[in-house]
Amino acid sequence: VKMSLNTTNQRQSVLATAAGQPSLIQQVGMAGAAAVITVTFIHPIDVIKTRIQISSEYGALGMGGTTKKIVASEGVSALWKGVNAAWLRESSYTSLRLGLYEPCKVAFGCTTPETTTFVKKFAAGSAAGALGSIAGNPFDVLKTKMMATEGAVPSISNTAKDLFKNQGIGGFYRGIDSNIARAMVLNGTKMACYDQMKGIVVSATGMDKTNLLVQFLSAASAGFFMTCTVSPFDMIRTRLMNQPADARVYNNALDCFMKIVKNEGPLTLWRGFIPIWSRFAPTTTLQLVIFEQLRGFMGMKAL
Repeated sequence: VKMSLNTTNQRQSVLATAAGQPSLIQQVGMAGAAAVITVTFIHPIDVIKTRIQISSEYGALGMGGTTKKIVASEGVSALWKGVNAAWLRESSYTSLRLGLYEPCKVAFGCTTPETTTFVKKFAAGSAAGALGSIAGNPFDVLKTKMMATEGAVPSISNTAKDLFKNQGIGGFYRGIDSNIARAMVLNGTKMACYDQMKGIVVSATGMDKTNLLVQFLSAASAGFFMTCTVSPFDMIRTRLMNQPADARVYNNALDCFMKIVKNEGPLTLWRGFIPIWSRFAPTTTLQLVIFEQLRGFMGMKAL
C-alpha cells in the first residue's frame, strides 16, 4: 500500500494537476505548443524580414515590394521557406525560453510581490532565453539559410548536409554569441515587460490576470519594447548566420557590429524595424495568449 501511494505521489509531482504547481514538463510542453502554432502563421513575415536584412536591394523595396518580388519570382510557397526548421527551432528554443521563465523567477528570488522586481524578472527572462538559444541555435542557422535562399524551396536535410560538409559541426553554431545575446535581451524584455504591463493593466482596469484583453494588451506592449531592444542584435545575428561558407566577412558579433556601423551607418542596425515589429507584435501576442490559454486549460495559474 505504501509503495502504491509513493508511486502515485511521484506521478503527481511529475505531471502536475490543477491542485498543485505546474511541472517543468508541463510548462515547457505548453510553451512549445504555443510557439509552433504561432510560427506557422507568422513565418512569411520572418522570410521578408530576413531578405531585407541581408540585401540592400530588398531593403530599398520595403515590405510590400519584397513580398511582391518573392511571390512573383519564387511563388507563394517561398514565403514559407524554412518553416520546418522554424518548427524545430520553436520546439527547442521557444519552449525553453517561455517554459523556464517561472522556474527562473523562483531561482532569482521572485517568491512574493515584494521580492518580485522588474530587474529580477528581466534576469529570469534572460537566463531562460540563453538556455533556449543554446538548444535552438542549429535550427536557427538552418532556418536563416533556407529563408535567404532564392529560387527553389530548399529541403532541410540538404541544407544541413551542405552546412556540415562545408563548415563542419561548428557551422550549426555560427553566430552563437550574438544569438545568445539576442535571446537574453529579447526574452528579458519580453517576459519582464509582459509581466510588468500585466500588473499595470490589472491595476488600471480592475480586470483579472486571466482576462483575454489583459493578456492581449500586455503582450502587444511587450512586442513593441522587444523590437526597440532586439533589432540591432537581430541584424548582427542574421549577418553572421548568413555568411557564405567560402568567405568570412565577420569574425564575431563585435566585429560585425563595428563593420556595420562603420560601413553602413548606425541606423542600419535598425534596418527592417517595421517588418521586425510586424513579426514581433503578432508573434508575441499569439505566443503569450495561446500559452496562457493552454495553461488555463491545464489548470495552471496565469503568469
